[in-house]
Amino acid sequence: MRTVTVTGHGQARAVPDSAVVRVSAVHRAAGVADALAGADSAARQIVATGRDHTTPERVGSTAVQIWPSHDQQGNPNGFEARHSLTIRCSDIGAAGALLSALAESVGDRLQIEGVSLEVVDRAAAETAAREAAYADAVGRATHLALLAGAELGEPQDVLEGGVRVGTRLAKGMAAPVSLELEPGEQGIDAAVTVVFQLR
Repeated sequence: MRTVTVTGHGQARAVPDSAVVRVSAVHRAAGVADALAGADSAARQIVATGRDHTTPERVGSTAVQIWPSHDQQGNPNGFEARHSLTIRCSDIGAAGALLSALAESVGDRLQIEGVSLEVVDRAAAETAAREAAYADAVGRATHLALLAGAELGEPQDVLEGGVRVGTRLAKGMAAPVSLELEPGEQGIDAAVTVVFQLR
């Protein structure tokens, strides 16, 4: 039995409905203990502010680091401590308000490492992307069968090649007093590999 194997690709568009905010509390001091204490104090303020804009379980530490700092001439001038956290917001508007609140409550010890907008409820878009991928596979296989002087028969095997969401990141920035995030659109891609019989 002759067969043809093709991989179809499809995409659906979806509007992000949540945001992930990645921030750090940073503090410099002459000694290790003071640097850690300052970063810890700022991190506690980040956590408190974060919990005002999302649920407590969505606020979490990701890393704590400390290293020697140097002046512009390369001379040691103390230590810098960094406490990194991730805050997940189920509402994009809340993420914008969170960034503004963090800028006011944490001040110069705040560093915004990035904001990613995500699609949480993506079942409908994944289904549409998968359907488009299968239709693309049928089209490709039909063309190949024609080139081979045959007709396309029944599908013999179907393998989904994975679904992924293209994530668009906002660059690290110093948050203004009022900040609004624009969700835009993201592409949800699917790939389907199908084996068809050739008649």
